[in-house]
Amino acid sequence: MLDSYRRILAVPGAPAFTSAALVARLPISMLGLGLVLLVSEQTGSYGKAGTISAAAVIANAVGAPLQGRLTDRFGQHRVLPGTAALFGLGLALGLLAVHAEAPAPVPHLCAALAGLALPQAGSMVRARWTHNAEPSMIPTAFALEAVLDEVVFIVGPVVVTFLATMINPYVGLVVAGVAGVSGSIALAVQRRTEPPSGRRSDDSGPQRGRLPLALLVPLVGAGVGFGILFGAAEVVTVAVAEHGGHKELAGVLLAIWAAGSLIAGFLVGARPPRISSLTQLRITTAVLTLSIVPLLLTSALPLVAVALFVSGFAIAPSMVACTRLVEQGVPRARLTEGIAWFTTGLATGVAPGAAVSGWVVDHGAPSWGYLVCLGAGFLAIAGAWVVRVAPPVAAPGVPSDAEATRS
Repeated sequence: MLDSYRRILAVPGAPAFTSAALVARLPISMLGLGLVLLVSEQTGSYGKAGTISAAAVIANAVGAPLQGRLTDRFGQHRVLPGTAALFGLGLALGLLAVHAEAPAPVPHLCAALAGLALPQAGSMVRARWTHNAEPSMIPTAFALEAVLDEVVFIVGPVVVTFLATMINPYVGLVVAGVAGVSGSIALAVQRRTEPPSGRRSDDSGPQRGRLPLALLVPLVGAGVGFGILFGAAEVVTVAVAEHGGHKELAGVLLAIWAAGSLIAGFLVGARPPRISSLTQLRITTAVLTLSIVPLLLTSALPLVAVALFVSGFAIAPSMVACTRLVEQGVPRARLTEGIAWFTTGLATGVAPGAAVSGWVVDHGAPSWGYLVCLGAGFLAIAGAWVVRVAPPVAAPGVPSDAEATRS
């Protein structure tokens, strides 16, 4: 079962760029939760905490495709240092604004700067895999990255919650900033495995073309649904844990959710499904949506933990399927941008998910916030069912989803 992973980790430079990207994307799981923990502690309002967190993720939604386009054009080694510096600056200013109790929209603008510049290490490392690995290795490589995403969402919430509740609410976000900046620089200096940028390739060649809107627009829509679900679950789970008298367990509950996804992602990478990525996406999205129902029926933390663990099994396979669809359908010279557009959908959804669920929690029972997750799941299902796969533009030898669907 481990042979597939041994093969991809034997690719020259793979362990180094994967490790750097893992550290660089830790803020993805720490920034929003850290802001919720800090602002709710300072102000007592989950609604305000949700809106400040939402400012960061809305800005990230704007910045992700822009960073992707700049990276494809100028190269990772040029883009990453600048975005890392701006991210660190925005986060530092945000902490100062919260500490000084600056009026709105000052903390929102600072959080937005951090979100805008949050380095897009996830899309960049997947572009490196596509450039360095054989086509037959790509499904396992993307599954590995999905597993590492879940490692991020296991480690990050636990670390930021522990630091915020046991030491100081500001420390968790400081650690997130250090991880984002240092990991980004470590990835930027690895020039040998970096994909060629548009400045070094033929901009007019067949590899560079238009983005397939029939594929990307529904995937971005599905991503918005996923993002609303993730953003709402983060806020609601913190509230449910506090209602149960153990706010410090919020990070643990979210880590349990991510653990289910990690296990599923590992299995998908070890034995890739024989169904097409599109079919995989439709099945796992439906399963993820239905798995929210038990969370509406209980506030007991042990039962919430079990329900979240089961729900997590549908997350990584859904993300792998989405990324695989983008990899097969987007021109190679615009791959980072294509993946970033899906990331934009996720980030765009997290913002209203956090804000709306925060309002629901402030005005009702904490578990009612999971209704936002349920509605978001149906939005993701709708996006998955209107996706139209495009002819493959990746290297030959990899069957497309269009071929798999017709067969």
